Amino acid sequence: MTLKGKRNVTFENDASPIQSHAEDASANPGPSNEEIRRRAYEIYLERNGDAGDELDDWLRAEHELQKVAIFTRDWNRHQDHVAPLPNVEIVVLDAAERETSSR
Repeated sequence: MTLKGKRNVTFENDASPIQSHAEDASANPGPSNEEIRRRAYEIYLERNGDAGDELDDWLRAEHELQKVAIFTRDWNRHQDHVAPLPNVEIVVLDAAERETSSR
């Protein structure tokens, strides 16, 4: 049996989960290669410039910067839900003022 007039239809169940993840990633981009390179170089210098651990330096830098990006994103999200602090004036009385106010 052949179907005439086949249509290409994408149902929501067939949609790729990667698309929604990509939208999430664009809202909070991770560290750039340049940022990772700089941090990896700092780690290299902290190790006194010993050769041989370039990959470990890169992975550590990437991990550290991703943690910072996640923390920053979550912090900003939290700040959006926190009520602003009221504008309050605090008055500190000196000793003479405290004596007159307690009478």
